[in-house]
Amino acid sequence: MTARPFAAGSTAVRRDVVDGRIWTAMPYTVLADDGTTLTMTARPGTESLAPASWTASQRNDDVAARRRGIDDLAAGSWQLDRWLWRDTVVVSRFTAGELYSVHRFLSPEGRPLRWYVNFELPYRRTAIGIDTFDLFLDLVITPDLGSHSWKDEDEYAEARRLGVIDRATHRQVELARERALAQLGDRTGPFAPDPEAWALPPAGELPVLPDTVLSTAAARWG
Repeated sequence: MTARPFAAGSTAVRRDVVDGRIWTAMPYTVLADDGTTLTMTARPGTESLAPASWTASQRNDDVAARRRGIDDLAAGSWQLDRWLWRDTVVVSRFTAGELYSVHRFLSPEGRPLRWYVNFELPYRRTAIGIDTFDLFLDLVITPDLGSHSWKDEDEYAEARRLGVIDRATHRQVELARERALAQLGDRTGPFAPDPEAWALPPAGELPVLPDTVLSTAAARWG
């Protein structure tokens, strides 16, 4: 049975899932959902789950810890930690069947900071949100859409070397890269002029992870 679209204002949890295990989990507030395109937002102070290697890298500015996280993923030996989203408001758009989601980062006052294209497996709807898996590769774009740069290509290469990303998925990512760049160049899809769609959402109560996610993840404080 196909999950119904989520109501505006409700909470939807985006999870990265590997072999039935949670890799990340973050609650969002739904802004709009037509059954194909799901638009959500997250604000500073939102509590999420992430690999302990990643949270350590963020707290200690430790690049090596991020790389160890890929080794842990390949070995199936990661642990989860709690993490508070900080500093920015993000408006995120997920499109069914697509290998990337698009995010606009804003300051808490609404100043545009950057666009971000996150390459990931096409999402699958669940009773509480969507499940996907981050493929490490990212495209970072300036607020005016005038220039861009690729991010974490080294992590993507490492994930390929370790077999986390197989050849078939790599071929799909290569095609998705072309689609994302074409949309950016043509100002179509998520990059089409639509100021209201990407504006600072009104403030509201922060979404929270369901107890079922916290208990299943066996999360710990780092």
